[in-house]
Amino acid sequence: MILFKLNLLRLNREMILFLAAQVKTKCCLNFVLQRLVAKKVFKMQTLILASTSPYRRELLSRLGLDFEQANPLTDESPLPGESPEALSLRLAEAKARAVANQFPEALIIGSDQVATVDGKIYGKPGDHANATAQLRELSGKTVNFYTGLCLFNARTGQAEVRGVPTLVTFRQLNDAEIEHYLSREPAYNCAGSAKSEGLGIALLESIRGDDPNALIGLPLIALCSMLRKQGVNVL
Repeated sequence: MILFKLNLLRLNREMILFLAAQVKTKCCLNFVLQRLVAKKVFKMQTLILASTSPYRRELLSRLGLDFEQANPLTDESPLPGESPEALSLRLAEAKARAVANQFPEALIIGSDQVATVDGKIYGKPGDHANATAQLRELSGKTVNFYTGLCLFNARTGQAEVRGVPTLVTFRQLNDAEIEHYLSREPAYNCAGSAKSEGLGIALLESIRGDDPNALIGLPLIALCSMLRKQGVNVL
């Protein structure tokens, strides 16, 4: 019995010493990591959203990551013969690169969306008359809201670009519905003249796509994948 108690005490002592060693090792690793960060040997990259859009800001904030916003000041005019999809991809990367000089060590997110039917681009209407005309024209049609996404590593010069399509079919709309909608939700700063995240959902027949966030302007599923490749795990 005495021998059993001695062995038990010895086992407990060895376990305590083992746990202490583990804690010490972890503390040492944390200390080394803190020193490396302090000396800028290892530095977490700043995340930049190259957009002033409040919708994209709200979407990105859902990931719980610290980030800053910057205005990319990019010419969004299409090139001669450029398809809507190619335009969206080019502008997404151009926006990200446009702020790289301000943030040479950052991971920069650029995004651009075009609304297109049969090659025709529908931009932001800007006022009531244009929004009314857009909704009349899009009534009963399926619109491709194509979102270009770029994650640019300004430190390495590496850029990843993806396109995420979302097919939105509008109901057959009458003038009274269009007028009533715009009076309640004047979506003058939205391509297609409707906010799917708001009352505009009542104008639609269906939405088909891989990521519901893409329609609002920032495909979070694709972005999380891009961030993981750069060593940023949201979870």
